[in-house]
Amino acid sequence: MLAEWRRSRSHDESLYRRAGSSLAGLRRSFATVMLLLAATFGWLAWRLLVQDQALSAQRLVEQRETAADLVVLALERRLTNVEQDLDRILAGEPPSTSPRASDGALFFEMSGTSIRTWPEKGLVFYPTLPDVSEPPAATFEAAEALEFKRGDYPGAIAALRQASRSDDPRIRAGALVRVARNHLKGGQPRESLSAYAQLADFKALPVAGMPATLAASLGTMAVFERQHDGAALISAARALDQDLHAGHWPLSQAAYRYLSEEVARWLPEDERRPPPRLALAEAALWLWEKSTRDGAGMTSARAGLTTSAGPVLLTWRASATGVAAFAADVSDLQHTWVADLRPSLDDRHMRLAASNPDGSFVIGSEAQSGGRPAIRLASATALPWTIQVVEDGGEDGLLRSRRRLLLAGFSALGLLIVTGAWFIGRAVTRELAVADLQSDFVSAVSHEFRTPLTTLCQLSELLVRDRVASEGDRRQYYELLHHESQRLRRLVEALLTFGRIESGTMRLRVERLDVGALVRESAAEVTAGPHARGCRFELDIDTTPAIVGGDRETLRCVFNNLFENAVKYSPACDTVWVALTTSDSRVEIAVRDRGVGIPRGEQKRIFDKFVRGSAARSSEIRGTGIGLALARAIVRAHGGDITVESALGEGSTFSIVLPTAIDAPHQVPSHPQSEVGLKAESR
Repeated sequence: MLAEWRRSRSHDESLYRRAGSSLAGLRRSFATVMLLLAATFGWLAWRLLVQDQALSAQRLVEQRETAADLVVLALERRLTNVEQDLDRILAGEPPSTSPRASDGALFFEMSGTSIRTWPEKGLVFYPTLPDVSEPPAATFEAAEALEFKRGDYPGAIAALRQASRSDDPRIRAGALVRVARNHLKGGQPRESLSAYAQLADFKALPVAGMPATLAASLGTMAVFERQHDGAALISAARALDQDLHAGHWPLSQAAYRYLSEEVARWLPEDERRPPPRLALAEAALWLWEKSTRDGAGMTSARAGLTTSAGPVLLTWRASATGVAAFAADVSDLQHTWVADLRPSLDDRHMRLAASNPDGSFVIGSEAQSGGRPAIRLASATALPWTIQVVEDGGEDGLLRSRRRLLLAGFSALGLLIVTGAWFIGRAVTRELAVADLQSDFVSAVSHEFRTPLTTLCQLSELLVRDRVASEGDRRQYYELLHHESQRLRRLVEALLTFGRIESGTMRLRVERLDVGALVRESAAEVTAGPHARGCRFELDIDTTPAIVGGDRETLRCVFNNLFENAVKYSPACDTVWVALTTSDSRVEIAVRDRGVGIPRGEQKRIFDKFVRGSAARSSEIRGTGIGLALARAIVRAHGGDITVESALGEGSTFSIVLPTAIDAPHQVPSHPQSEVGLKAESR
């Protein structure tokens, strides 16, 4: 019999190993398929993004090239309009649109020794001035000898008195500037200021190489400096600075630079600024010198100049009678020319940069050309600059939107795949776990059936063949046959009950019963069984009946299961403690042992079907895994509950709580028995 049992157990374990290996292989196959799917999806997404990036780059190149062509066309159109105005000037007509005095642009015409500008007085200095001679040096020779050689300032002033009354304004102006200077040297600042005030009335009359008004302003500042009157000096310097920059007076380049340096010396440092329109005057000077050099060979052209005050656009038309030109500095190019182009460039997220032949940037900067710009060379476009168009910040809105849409789509698909894989994997894992549990259950049930059946067959064979040594042995065999038959019957009944509960067809035969008496009967039945191992039950049950409404046989099944488990899982202890307590509305039965115990993490799962604790498996204690699930379903059908408290290696306490007959979930009938339906719980 023992050899047969061992062969059966070895066969079961082989089946376990094969089933476990098959399930593990299925898990690995599923993981491999999901990894391949994820890798394929990732590769496709990467390829699509790479292709989209290439298409985006190609589109940006096309946009840059288109924008560069539009910029060249717009600038060429603007220059053509300017050159048409230059032709009008050469024909003796004013330009169709004259720049304002505050603009950084002007038209001018050079003819012979004269220069005419639009707007008027548009230059802060002129390449050439009308030849207006000053009085001969001999006119003031005696006074200057007294001033510079003898230091006789009053004598010099007296010598100049007659000249200051001359009918010739040039002589009077020359005398006044010398009188004012001698008064200052002689310590008479008030008289010096009076003389300079009279000199200012001569306005544009040249004195000492500059207009009389400017000479008077310069002398007045010298008086204030001598008097250490800082406020008056700064105020006068500001007035002179404004006159210089407004271009009110015809000045040579030398006079302008001298006056500018003097003003800068007296102005506060925070008020010193680059002189506006200076670049236009330097461009006019450059063109005047070129015209003087080239003479009749002067030809029409466009040029980008770099002056001391910054880059300048200069375009001119030459004819036999003179030269008409247009000049615009950086401020005018930015605020007028580029401003007209900006809406079109902004719509394409582009920026413009233009550089002179010497490499200096007129519009934009080299920093804006950090990408791969679309370039139009000056030699290819006839513009005075090399044009560069670059994207401003990368892709335009449409490209970014498509990129975001692709990324969002890929993210959503990836999330869907990951989520689906997780749910499928979870479902497969759960099904595999259930399959493992069912496999364990079938094997355990098979073993539970085989053991009593083997005993029955062997004992029956001994009795049939009359191989019994004595009548005492025969009686013992009959008792074993009876116990094994009852064991087999209980197992079959438990399986049938579990099946009916699972299908929802279980019917409870509810009656009033004393649960204490039922506990005693179950304990006595388990104690008298062949597997009790001499274990004893210590019952703490009051003699007062504890009446509940329930099904006797199903409750007996619950108690038998708990008692047999307590005996089976307590190999080192021969005592099981059972306590019954009652209250007004419930009855509690606690079954305590000192067995192997249940880990905390498994205490909830052991009430699930087919689940057995790890300690039970490691101890090689056989079981079906449905006993506790069946017990909980029956107890909850009676309106109660079953719980466990356990510590690994210290034993377990299972507690059953049932409502008394008054509070039972099914009205206990007046006649002895009634049937009530029972549904299995869905987990």
